[in-house]
Amino acid sequence: MITNGFTYIAVLVFIAALLVWLQRYTKSKFFDYAPPIVLLYLITMILCTLGAWDMEATKPAYSVLKNNLLYAMIFLMLLRCDIRKIIKLGPKMLGGFFAASISISVAFIATFAIMKGPLGSEAWKALGALCGSWMGGSGNMIAVQAALDIGEADMAYALVVDSIDYSIWVMFLLWAINLAPKFNKWVKADTTTLDEVSRRLEEDAKGNEDKASFVNLIFLLGLALVISAFGQDIGAALNSAMPFLDKATWTVLLITLSGLIGAVTPVGRMAGSTELSNLLLYSVVALLASRASFLELTDAPAWILAGFMILAIHGIILVLLAYRIFSFLCDAGTFVWWMVPLGLLMAVMAAGGFLTAYQSWKRLQYLRDHPEER
Repeated sequence: MITNGFTYIAVLVFIAALLVWLQRYTKSKFFDYAPPIVLLYLITMILCTLGAWDMEATKPAYSVLKNNLLYAMIFLMLLRCDIRKIIKLGPKMLGGFFAASISISVAFIATFAIMKGPLGSEAWKALGALCGSWMGGSGNMIAVQAALDIGEADMAYALVVDSIDYSIWVMFLLWAINLAPKFNKWVKADTTTLDEVSRRLEEDAKGNEDKASFVNLIFLLGLALVISAFGQDIGAALNSAMPFLDKATWTVLLITLSGLIGAVTPVGRMAGSTELSNLLLYSVVALLASRASFLELTDAPAWILAGFMILAIHGIILVLLAYRIFSFLCDAGTFVWWMVPLGLLMAVMAAGGFLTAYQSWKRLQYLRDHPEER
């Protein structure tokens, strides 16, 4: 059992490094279905469950690093978020992202309303973090976790759903790519405009592939750590003066504002922020997963079920709105009005099916524990 804080951190970082190395040099298709960051969740949680490190002895190292690295990561990630470039994507690309974001938000809200009993009244926090992940990646999830001050036990459920449900969803999407031409034909979509925007984005990305120099890396790392430190101090002061938001929320808002401002300055064009932010992201994810044991996830089946319900509702809404979305995004044809009530009916039936399955599972568990009532 690991009791030394430095050894604990070293092992976590090594696991992350090994997974990234394997993806890069083996070029295995396995990583298309199970990305390194998802495997990092699972492997670290398994090690925690097996008692690979002493939770109390390693707690100081965890406490010192988690938030400090988290805020630095948020700042570095936002340096690539140049609002001016986002606006230049045009209404069609932004409209597509907006439609997908709305559908996933509705799916989370509907699922929480249905599954509030099994998941618990405070489950909205972990679901909010999971929603952030499915909208914008693991960095978003970690940022929401910090803003809402979600505990490790609750975040463990979000990590499990993000690992299991996400992996299965990715497999489905990779399979569905082959159906794209038929789908476009079905909705009478002309994707010329979107293809042109994608081409310009790829060219812009290639044009910005400058190698990160030592000077850039050490400057960006130092800047991110300083902003993380002072951001937390100012966040605490703001919380004392205006307590309607807690310290974590104030800090995330300050760090976000700093990152967005930095993105439109020469700092935002410095190579190296992506590499550093990914390094910190993997470190923070490993730290969070290292405090989550599968033995504590007594409600995991309900959460996994909720994840599939979210994805089902999300998918149904997107298909439901396909004609309407593509008529705006891709100059498609007429919207078939009767698909709206049909799609809603399908969504309700899917939600009901999931809920019935969950209740059946709970009943079987109860009968297993109380054989006298069989």
